[in-house]
Amino acid sequence: MTRGPGRWAVLFALAVLAVVMLLPFAIVALNAVKSPADYSSGGPLSLPHGLYLDGIVQFWERVGFGQKLLNSLVISASVAVLAVLLSVLNAYALGIGRVRGRLWILVLFLLANTLPQEALVYPLYYLAKQVGLYDSRLAVIIIFTVIQGAFGTYLLSAVLGDFPRAIMEAAAIDGASRWRILWRIVVPISSPTLTVLLIFFFIWTWNEFFLPLVFLISNDTQTVPVALGVLQGDKMMDATMSSASALLGIVPAVAFFLIFQRTLTRGVTVGAVK
Repeated sequence: MTRGPGRWAVLFALAVLAVVMLLPFAIVALNAVKSPADYSSGGPLSLPHGLYLDGIVQFWERVGFGQKLLNSLVISASVAVLAVLLSVLNAYALGIGRVRGRLWILVLFLLANTLPQEALVYPLYYLAKQVGLYDSRLAVIIIFTVIQGAFGTYLLSAVLGDFPRAIMEAAAIDGASRWRILWRIVVPISSPTLTVLLIFFFIWTWNEFFLPLVFLISNDTQTVPVALGVLQGDKMMDATMSSASALLGIVPAVAFFLIFQRTLTRGVTVGAVK
């Protein structure tokens, strides 16, 4: 008898949570397709009298949003793939290889994740200037690959530390090398966890603002968050164009998350090792 009311209470709480989370996105989308006249007369919560797309078109053309979108996609996708690859290699050595000083190495990886970006920006800026990578997408890709890879190494080391050794011993008896064991056994079995890391690395890198703002100063290399942040103080941007810019910045990340939602859910629930 108590399951019915309890279930409805949970569903109601989830519905309220969904409304609270989606309300800001709905307001942004509403104002992005509203004309300046509709916004001035009715405010941000009023319904538009018609579909007004000039704000989106004007913002796209003003900032060259296609190039910014391409830059963000290239940087985020490259970092996600490379950071997962780096994490797998490091975690395989630390979690399964049991290298000497493993605990202290993991502590260093953990401390690396706690350092604020403000403390890293000047040394990284100096190094990028010295090697000629300043104002290039490659510099940002390398930096975030290391940053995200440090977190991935710390996480995967704990996961691979509990990997069934009987499977690897059986493969070694059959003549499989350590490299073959990694790519043919460890990676396929750990693929749910690796997929989760890939998705989070992509979204985290997509939303990064501070370091790309420092390292990407030209219009041809800037990412979407940098373009949005730089233009927020532009006097030529009205409220509807600002909403259009926010909508264009949000949609790609939301679309990526929705596309891989089932994969993400399966990776969280299944775990890395069965």
